[in-house]
Amino acid sequence: MNTRSKRSVCILLVSLLSTSLLAGCGNDQGTDDGGANDQSLRVQEERARQVADAWRTSAAADAWAQGYYPMADAVQAPASGWRSKADKRAFETKNFVLTGDLPSMASTRGEVEWGDGQDLTRPLISSEKAYKSFALHRSAGPHLTVTEARLGTTVIVTSRGKATVPAWVFTLESYDTPLKRVAVTPSKLPKPPIGHARQEATGGLRSITRLAGTAADGRSVTVKATHGTCDDGPTVKALETKESVVLYASIKGAESGACAAVMIEQDMRVKLSQPLGDRILLDALTGRPLPFGDPNGTAPSWT
Repeated sequence: MNTRSKRSVCILLVSLLSTSLLAGCGNDQGTDDGGANDQSLRVQEERARQVADAWRTSAAADAWAQGYYPMADAVQAPASGWRSKADKRAFETKNFVLTGDLPSMASTRGEVEWGDGQDLTRPLISSEKAYKSFALHRSAGPHLTVTEARLGTTVIVTSRGKATVPAWVFTLESYDTPLKRVAVTPSKLPKPPIGHARQEATGGLRSITRLAGTAADGRSVTVKATHGTCDDGPTVKALETKESVVLYASIKGAESGACAAVMIEQDMRVKLSQPLGDRILLDALTGRPLPFGDPNGTAPSWT
């Protein structure tokens, strides 16, 4: 097992004698030499192609192309960086202290601007909700202090490229640059034009948890994939079309027999033949766009 793998915070504790654990290890995938068999790969690629074909020219694709879907963190640390490890830890543990009052909004809606004349109006979140998205604790020990807040702007990467959006700008004590939190809400995800596939009917296909990042040149993406304790880790491949990039994941080197049903999350970098650009990034098993960010983090891109 790859020692760099990150264990999920949610671990299912079950009997090692239970035959149901075999599904958690994914023993129906791959071969003893660590590679998925050719038949499984063909089935997985065919499912990826079905997803790509379903999204092409669909109403969901049109809605996606017109919506606002952030592909980067909604909470942006000070541009000057953290002054110390203690401050960075305070941010990661959401340990903040607020002095003074948070401002109210003069408007309930704000503009998302891509610079191409295709601006979009979206609802704004309050300064209080923005603050609570990254500040949950006031415990003893290292903390960050917010002294004031105002409504300003920031730039964020979206599914349609970089956009200038409204943001709550929080002044931090002893910092020359502020912490920012995007103030506009993402668009509602369109209903996928294809349904969730059954794992057993797709050659052992697995879903990809989320997008973790995109390379500056757009020629690779890093995603979170999962595997069990009785295999050699996940493998992720890409089916690229003009309109989309469909990622399909499985595991390699699965062993037969009982093993602990532990979910391990691992970063997987996937190289692309062309920059991602405005192509939609899809998961083959679910048929849905890949969300950015940790659902339990400070500000997931959507839920």
